[in-house]
Amino acid sequence: MFETLFQRPEVIARHQRAPFAEERQHYLVHCAQQGYSHATLLFKARELFWVAHKLSRYPDLQLTLEQVEAVAQGWEERRECHGQSLNEYWTHRRFMETARPWLRFLGCLHEPVESIPFADQLESYVTWMSQERGLAATTIERRQGYIGQFLRWYSARGRDLADVRLTDIDTFLREGGDKGWCRVSVNNMATVLRGFFRYGATQGWCLATLGPAIQGPRLFAFEPLPLGPEWSDVQGLLASLDTDRPGDIRDRAILMLFAVYGLRASEVAQLCLDDLDWEHDLIQVQRAKRRCPQTYPLVVTVGNALIRYVREVRPVCPHREVFLTLLPPTRPLSRGALYSLTRNRFEACGIQAAHQGPHALRHSCAARLTAEGLSLKAIGDHLGHRSPSATRIYAKVDLSALRHVAAFDLGELL
Repeated sequence: MFETLFQRPEVIARHQRAPFAEERQHYLVHCAQQGYSHATLLFKARELFWVAHKLSRYPDLQLTLEQVEAVAQGWEERRECHGQSLNEYWTHRRFMETARPWLRFLGCLHEPVESIPFADQLESYVTWMSQERGLAATTIERRQGYIGQFLRWYSARGRDLADVRLTDIDTFLREGGDKGWCRVSVNNMATVLRGFFRYGATQGWCLATLGPAIQGPRLFAFEPLPLGPEWSDVQGLLASLDTDRPGDIRDRAILMLFAVYGLRASEVAQLCLDDLDWEHDLIQVQRAKRRCPQTYPLVVTVGNALIRYVREVRPVCPHREVFLTLLPPTRPLSRGALYSLTRNRFEACGIQAAHQGPHALRHSCAARLTAEGLSLKAIGDHLGHRSPSATRIYAKVDLSALRHVAAFDLGELL
């Protein structure tokens, strides 16, 4: 690898003689396979040269992050080699940004893992939700995160899980409200904890009366309105991305899937090339809640946006997911990345909405279908709802139907 990056024999020999030459070359080959440019590989090779010298005091390269930080001091040798002064802040930063991923790649960096108190009980509940309840992975992940928050908070009190009382739950929920949780968030936390402690009672972890007694704040049926932007704003957003810039080409295809099909972030993240049937103009979506595939006709504008992205922008790599990062290392976009992408595009276009993630465009899609006169059953099927009750909220945004009801002449009944 050094022969590929450098031309002068003395430079190649210097890199080959430096400590951990094989490990450095292995990592550089990996970076090249990930699509890094020649200039980036040169930069990494030069930084790794000094990283290896600094870490040579640890022949087995088994280090903690604190040990790496400790050796990232003193740059006299490097200063003499360059023949000029160094900015120690940036030198230290480049050292750490190079050393960490290299050691992680080699499996040599021992980073502390945040432990969750009562992990055995939580793992048992997660297994039960998956195997017995058959809940979706995203639902399990969300509930696990909620419960982990409470267990960390409760463990600071130095008590056993069997000693949890209703007053502890109430105090935790109240503190959450003081931190800015809305009523829906507090209620969601209470619901998740109620399920956890009901299961815990069957396992003998806590009192049988604890779970059913957990109550969140009162919520009113269909209280909130859908929080998506106006359809005219969505059209303006998509029009602003009709450019030749690679990022705009990719993001336009993603936002179209959110706005036209009402897909969830997890469903777009999991979309694979095999799910696009170009011959029959179909797209197959693995529904997150129904946990089964759903096939849609591929709308012409969406299909054209996808084709343009795949042909002109999408990196050539072994990944089968449709949407990938544009810069190396090439990897599929996560749900978090899709949320950030959507929020940034909203802000760039000045779209004002209570929520600015992918779900806001899902709400816009449903509101548009409602305004066009589709039935709630048809809208629910389009959105992949499991229950008609999940679709009823959109009846409140059907202004034409509401005006028709308001104008109904009751005649002599009044």
